[in-house]
Amino acid sequence: MSQTVTILGSGVVGLTVAAELYSCGCDVTVVDPNGAPGPHGCSWWAGGMLAPDCEGEVAEELIVRLGREAAEWWQSMGATLTYQGSVVVALGRDRQELDRFARRTENHKMLSQDELAKIEPYLGERFGRALYMQAEAHLNPRETILGLRTRLDSEGVRFVAEAEPVGQVIDCRGLAAQDSLPELRGVKGEMVILRTKDVTLDRPVRLLHPRFPLYIVPRGDGVFMLGATQIESGERSRATVRSVVELLNAAYALHPAFGEAELLEIGVDARPAFPDNLPRITGKDGTIYVNGLFRHGYLLAPAMARMVGELVVDGKIPEVWHEA
Repeated sequence: MSQTVTILGSGVVGLTVAAELYSCGCDVTVVDPNGAPGPHGCSWWAGGMLAPDCEGEVAEELIVRLGREAAEWWQSMGATLTYQGSVVVALGRDRQELDRFARRTENHKMLSQDELAKIEPYLGERFGRALYMQAEAHLNPRETILGLRTRLDSEGVRFVAEAEPVGQVIDCRGLAAQDSLPELRGVKGEMVILRTKDVTLDRPVRLLHPRFPLYIVPRGDGVFMLGATQIESGERSRATVRSVVELLNAAYALHPAFGEAELLEIGVDARPAFPDNLPRITGKDGTIYVNGLFRHGYLLAPAMARMVGELVVDGKIPEVWHEA
């Protein structure tokens, strides 16, 4: 007989867990009063980079290792992935940062200016060298999460705005779970979406910055997502002028043509994180909590979902398990 599961929350974590458990034969209901994914959730404002090698610069080995599962899983769910790798550059005053980044990461190649110009002509005009992380990919997070929701709905996963939880309850509510996980905190991220026909990029670009990681991700048709600040705050609705100006200045530094870009959106949300910035699967009062993915939602959600499936179906304790 199939196991009955109720999942609370339909962000990227809730949907990946639902997909994994449904594939294991569970009877799955997803409860979310906000309905379909949208601007109310931090999954909507993600960059969509599946870049575990780049994350190795500052993240624990666990993040890099688990993140390497992401691309194959998303592709198996029908997501459209772009496998062009990613590029890391630094302005002249920060050129030593590129060497430091190279020492702390793996699976990359240092490109000369001519080599860079062959794969990204607009960057070759501006930068003397770059790191090329060849094995990385990216996706459009909004298209991906909406597509996954549609797929699960069509296959038989139930989505409701409210219901009394039945069976095994799995809480994937992100920051809303602070009522049960007091260690959880918010890390505010602000981002902008630009449109210009004057710059062409085929892959995500990271511009090394002394204060916070900056990246620009092509979304197609001249649209680019630029992010993201990283501020210790659970505030989820107000972007500051300072942050937006810094992001726009970074785009201009990457290429002056961004100075004429159309500003389409300014987004802000708070990402859920624990004190060590590592994800956890927590058992508390019979409920399983999946949380703390920090800024690695699309990168880590597939591995977290796999571990939840192994726990619920086979009783296997996850390596990120915490007993509250």
